[in-house]
Amino acid sequence: MKLFIDEINEVVKNAFEELGYERETGRVNVSNRPDLCQYQCNGALANAKKHKKAPMIIAQGVVEKLNDNKIFSKLEAVAPGFINMNINDEFLIEYVNKMNKDESFGVSKATEIKKIVVDYGGANVAKPLHIGHLRSAIIGESIKRIAKFLGHDVVGDVHLGDWGLQMGMVISEVERRNPSLPYFDENFTGEYPAEAPFTIDELEDIYPYASKLAKSDEKVMEAAKQATVELQQGRRGYVALWKHILNVSVTDLKKNYGALDVDFELWNGESDAQKFIPAMIEELKEKGFAQESEGALVFDVSEETDKSPVPPLLLLKSDGASLYGTTDLATVVERVRDMKADEIIYLADKRQGLHYEQFFRAAKKSGIAHEDTVLDFIGFGTMNGKDGKPFKTREGGVMRLADLINMIKEAGKEKLKDNKNIAEEDVEEISSKVGLAALKYGDLSNQASKDYVFDIDRFASFEGNTGPYILYTIVRIKSILNKSEGFNAENSILVPQSESERGLMLQLSKFNEVIELSFRDRAPHKICEFIYELSNNFNKFYNDTRILAEEDESKKASWLSLINLVKNVLEQGLDLLGMESVERM
Repeated sequence: MKLFIDEINEVVKNAFEELGYERETGRVNVSNRPDLCQYQCNGALANAKKHKKAPMIIAQGVVEKLNDNKIFSKLEAVAPGFINMNINDEFLIEYVNKMNKDESFGVSKATEIKKIVVDYGGANVAKPLHIGHLRSAIIGESIKRIAKFLGHDVVGDVHLGDWGLQMGMVISEVERRNPSLPYFDENFTGEYPAEAPFTIDELEDIYPYASKLAKSDEKVMEAAKQATVELQQGRRGYVALWKHILNVSVTDLKKNYGALDVDFELWNGESDAQKFIPAMIEELKEKGFAQESEGALVFDVSEETDKSPVPPLLLLKSDGASLYGTTDLATVVERVRDMKADEIIYLADKRQGLHYEQFFRAAKKSGIAHEDTVLDFIGFGTMNGKDGKPFKTREGGVMRLADLINMIKEAGKEKLKDNKNIAEEDVEEISSKVGLAALKYGDLSNQASKDYVFDIDRFASFEGNTGPYILYTIVRIKSILNKSEGFNAENSILVPQSESERGLMLQLSKFNEVIELSFRDRAPHKICEFIYELSNNFNKFYNDTRILAEEDESKKASWLSLINLVKNVLEQGLDLLGMESVERM
């Protein structure tokens, strides 16, 4: 379906053009003074100087031109040259009824289907997920879902950190603890054990211990670096041990991401890009992009227009080991050449912006990415505690993501403990969904690039701009529909009987526009804003209208169809944000 705002824009722009003014100056916007009008156009002000006319004269001329158009119920020119307009109810309900009959509620599929890869995991193996992994996972999952809803061919890739120095640290620490294991015997030619020599709990203890030790002991750090190089060069025992590390870690990661309702189509890691690196390096050398500098191999990505220095991308260290930049560049080779990606969207802490700028430039300059390949970095802010500092445990450490999820689920359970309408066997499932909605909505309702304060009491509240408030609105609608007799969702929605009903319809009409903007701007928070306002509109309508007590059956049928559409749109919005509705609260 065409966007509601575009339907209005086309009519108003035509009027401007027919009167000899610039067509684009006839753009219409939602009024920021809904008490005065629903929509407003400021185009007369933009044309005044060029056409040497007073803005009010231009505005009045446009109003006269539009007066016979049936879209508008009100048109007026007001000083200093604004055009205020209200939409005819018949035009509005025709649009809303089309939404009600459309399986995507008015959201049209993209005319140009693109292959999109969303890189949004970034977890390191051998380490537990912590709250620093939260934002990447849930923002990326939402962006992926929005793109799929618009009809694009989308793949989410966890892109594990499984090939860097941390691997060398783990391998060398395992050797210090168990030097007799066959993985460390270079003369061993038999089959390595099928079972890993450690559990996930032991593995998660090994890495932080090794990392801390390496920072204080130069010999330990050198051993880790050497193990990393030998792993990357294919030492047989190290590769076998690395596979154990990967298998044990990925099993645990899938469980934790699953608890967040985050699902990756690809579980690739930095290691999967290694096979592309040798040929890529040779090609970069042949084309003159890769040059030696102090024993290392670098790619100069600076440009004449740079206002501040942009360091070269380090491809290979002096010992021949590859780095994050090398791996990321090689991953672009695979995604563009083999996966035919038109767009690659990356999510990471905004403080990594320089890294992405470097390898994006290298990919474009070298031709690894095509000129029209979209490489997009979404840098997100931090989740802070009430003290404004990065969120920590009570002991001052970094909280594990599993503990955070459990904490928010318990908060959801606490909110529901006195609800007699929920069967005991359903409490766990409902509190889990309420808790996740509180956590995800609390994050996603903020602009991705902004830092925000994690406030469990506010996020879990059933009032205000929260996930549980949206869920409660849906539950309220379901309750009304369940009590109605013979409800038919196919019944037509009739002309609004009140301002609150009209406002509810106008908010519904913005849905497809919001989805398109959310994808274009990579901004799930716009969907949060929309469903919050839609919930507010519904609750105002609900308080103003005795739906089930209405004696006029045609009115009641219309209202039931309308609120059923509201429920469907709210649930679709939640799904795009990675949340599920519930039946009772």
